[in-house]
Amino acid sequence: MNKFYKKTAAALALVGPGLFLIGYNIGTGSVTTMAKTGAEHGMGLLWVLVLAAIFTYVLMVAYGKITLVTGRTALYNVRTNFKQGWILAVYIMLSLIVGEMLAIIGVMGIVADLAQEGIRMTTDITIDTFWIILVIAVAMYALMWYGQYRAFEKVLVFFVILMGLSFLVVFVLVKPSLGALAQGLIPRIPENNLGLIAAIAGTTCSAAVFIMRSTVVAEKGWTVNDLKTEKRDSLVSASMMLFLSAVIMAVSAGTLHIMGLKLDNTTEMIALFEPIGGKIAAYILILGIIGAGLSTIFPIALIAPWLIADYTGKPRNLHSTQSRILILIALLISFGSVFLEQRPPALMVFSQAFQACILPAVAIPILILLNRKGLMGSHSATTKDNLWIAAVIVFSLFTTWYAIIELF
Repeated sequence: MNKFYKKTAAALALVGPGLFLIGYNIGTGSVTTMAKTGAEHGMGLLWVLVLAAIFTYVLMVAYGKITLVTGRTALYNVRTNFKQGWILAVYIMLSLIVGEMLAIIGVMGIVADLAQEGIRMTTDITIDTFWIILVIAVAMYALMWYGQYRAFEKVLVFFVILMGLSFLVVFVLVKPSLGALAQGLIPRIPENNLGLIAAIAGTTCSAAVFIMRSTVVAEKGWTVNDLKTEKRDSLVSASMMLFLSAVIMAVSAGTLHIMGLKLDNTTEMIALFEPIGGKIAAYILILGIIGAGLSTIFPIALIAPWLIADYTGKPRNLHSTQSRILILIALLISFGSVFLEQRPPALMVFSQAFQACILPAVAIPILILLNRKGLMGSHSATTKDNLWIAAVIVFSLFTTWYAIIELF
């Protein structure tokens, strides 16, 4: 048993950055977007998810590669390797921070709603979501005050495994149609709902994931000798993102879509699982989505101090006064769901569509940088690399257009 534990721990250590990004990417934003998509369109938009996951892998490899070769993180490379690059770097940094602050309100709101529902189902007592958010925020701030990156990575691994197992169990209980899954791979664009396509792209092929990828690879201490490991790690991460997102979509398609219901409140989804597997199924789903939410809140709270360190090229010190103030501000913003009238699921879909607007600004610079021989040397982009990243850029322009139509 001890030998098995050591082998498992060693395997997880090899894909540390990937697991970190799975926890960051497959949060309540992804859960809400995929659940809403499954409820409204069944598996009809699975093709968007598959494309987004493939392109996620392409950009994760690209951003990891440029960090390993140059020894510098993403925003620093953008700032220093382009004329007036600081303008683009600041735009990316501020856009990501604004997008993630919108997201943390929705994430914490959904987690609080589900925790409230779980407590009510168990004790018949309803606790105000303000107090639930306060407990979570205080616990997280204490962990970030005293903890190190390695500790965060271990916590995220736990939440990711909890989330994955929970959704798998619910998937088995629902037994979605394999024929419907196959039909979802046939491209079709729904009328009057382009925002969901943008949200799927924004939550899966997220600009923040690629910028954070650069930082967590650097935090891992990998060098140019770890290029193969970085590529394998990216494949594990993107594959798990696709698998978990597809499972969530299928679960929703097998319940809400069949019943002709739309997802306006996350707790509606929980109530539907009691007839399928009793309260146990509902509890499993609650644990899974809360695990997804908590695994997302950690990186969102870290994003501002990490991006500033990335931009300036300075060491990442989460225990500095500046970092602690920025993390505190992020956790205070998470109380927004208590005061806003808009429900957390709607806010999450909006924030994910907003993220899609940033993707071109992240994809185009990496294509240029990878082709600079003076910067990349023998590791500069191949023709195959260029074709794949060009495809990502085309995809990003389409989804950005869809997001703009939806937002304005």
